Amino acid sequence: MLLLCPWGPSADQASSSGCHAHGQCLAQRAQHTNCTASLIRPAVRSRPSRNRRRVQATTRCADFPRPNLEGTTSFENAAALSAELYGAPRPERPLRIVIAGAGLAGLSTAVYLAAAGHHPIVLESNPYLGGKVGAFKDEEGDTYEVGLHIIFGAYPNFQNLVKELGIEDRLQWKSHSMIFAMPDSPGQFSRFDFPESLPAPLNGVWAILRNNEMLTWPEKIQFALGLLPAMVFGQSYVEKQDSLTVTDWMKKQNVPERVNEEVFIAMAKALNFIDPHELSMQVVLIALNRFLQEKHGSKMAFLDGNYPERMCAPMAEYFSQRGGEVRVNSRLQRIDLNSDGTVQSFRLADGSTVEGDIYISAMPVDIVKKLVPARWADMPYFSRLEKLVGVPVINVHIWFDRKLSTVDHLLFSRSPLLSVYADMSVTSREHADPNRSMLEMVFAPAEGWIGRSDQDIIDASLRELERLFPNEIRQDGSMAKVRKWKVVKTPRSVYKTVPDCEPCRPPQRSPISNFYMVGDYTKQKYLASMEGALLSGKLGAKAIVEDWNTSKPSTAGRRPSQPETKGADVIPATLSRLQPE
Repeated sequence: MLLLCPWGPSADQASSSGCHAHGQCLAQRAQHTNCTASLIRPAVRSRPSRNRRRVQATTRCADFPRPNLEGTTSFENAAALSAELYGAPRPERPLRIVIAGAGLAGLSTAVYLAAAGHHPIVLESNPYLGGKVGAFKDEEGDTYEVGLHIIFGAYPNFQNLVKELGIEDRLQWKSHSMIFAMPDSPGQFSRFDFPESLPAPLNGVWAILRNNEMLTWPEKIQFALGLLPAMVFGQSYVEKQDSLTVTDWMKKQNVPERVNEEVFIAMAKALNFIDPHELSMQVVLIALNRFLQEKHGSKMAFLDGNYPERMCAPMAEYFSQRGGEVRVNSRLQRIDLNSDGTVQSFRLADGSTVEGDIYISAMPVDIVKKLVPARWADMPYFSRLEKLVGVPVINVHIWFDRKLSTVDHLLFSRSPLLSVYADMSVTSREHADPNRSMLEMVFAPAEGWIGRSDQDIIDASLRELERLFPNEIRQDGSMAKVRKWKVVKTPRSVYKTVPDCEPCRPPQRSPISNFYMVGDYTKQKYLASMEGALLSGKLGAKAIVEDWNTSKPSTAGRRPSQPETKGADVIPATLSRLQPE
């Protein structure tokens, strides 16, 4: 059942099919050409390479076929929402909609607003697209990322979007497994393999019952009994667990402590970069429900390259070809108001203003809180944001001089410092190298490390890797040698899903008539994830269509004059590729 994918033509050169019938497919978009703007790296520290020789990858990547997702209720619901936006009544004139933030939430909003007939203007403070999925190239042309990102089968809006854009072939699906390192058996891994022959939830139950290396039978039974209320009462029960941490819930349900040590620590760090004693149990139950209710929900895929080029660029090209645009190096400094409290303009750091009919914040919640105008601050919609705080996370990349004995999959390290990791030289076509490994790792929890030096972080990472690969890696370099490394710190990443956050998450429609907010922290059921960010943008677009796509939308807002673009780099329909340092 393996699908061999030769390391050859890119997805841009391959034909695209399977697009939605609504006529909004981007399979026919323009090919990438020469650069028109530089997407550069953030301020990160790096160790120079000891070996500047670059090997041309000639390996073949053994990926699995795309699972059949179309039959699931969640996929069909996501497709129906897309169809609603593509088929929305055309406005009498396109509204000029200014969006602050070019992460997945902002770009998703722009895609679906353009699909509904409007002209989105996306402002991004950084010189690159993607936000939390940003990526950069070093002096040798190797890519490094803000984070290690995994695509699940239980991401229906993500799956619909890549289908709509005609880029489904950019997802590299892996075996339907979850693989955990064994702390007590260095170099060994424990697998949960989901059989393709069984439907959900039987495939998940089978995977758990077949694994006897992490939990004993009595522990499995007690764990299952603890989860029984969630299975019986469903979403209503899950939502009520928001007030409990994972460890509080375990005590309440008499779940053995070893379940925490063997399962929940790894899950908590993978889901929100924090430990179980901080994480809301609602987050874990939502993930487990998705994985158990959908046959392919826990099946994972890697994007075949970096997100700015392989995901964000097609999104930006879509709305740019329909009257929208993206401007990088355009940092929002202030929200200017009219006398009635509505938004007059977005004022940028260079002093220029951008005016529109509608304004949207697609920025991280920590930045939003700093920019909320004083006149709005006491409104419950905005004041409740104080409870929401971004969690720090660190992404580590280490290039080695040889191939390590890893697996073509995401691996849960179950270490005190590392959350998940992958050998990108085998999981992603862009990083393919038959002779040398590149490990990308999520360093979490990072609260106590975000202020430490990059060298401290690398040293600590290598100590953990020595435990995971005792026969291949030594911190002293006596085995596999480190060629180079990169450390990327994000002091405030996705919102920290601690207990009692749910009531503070705002809907996309604000009390200000021409102002909306999107982002994973806003109200949507996929919490702090790529799927959550994309869905929030889609819901934001839906709210605007409901509010403004009237029979005569021209009465809803005045047509602003063309704003100045001083200091902004406008990215046209064909976006640049990432550039070396």
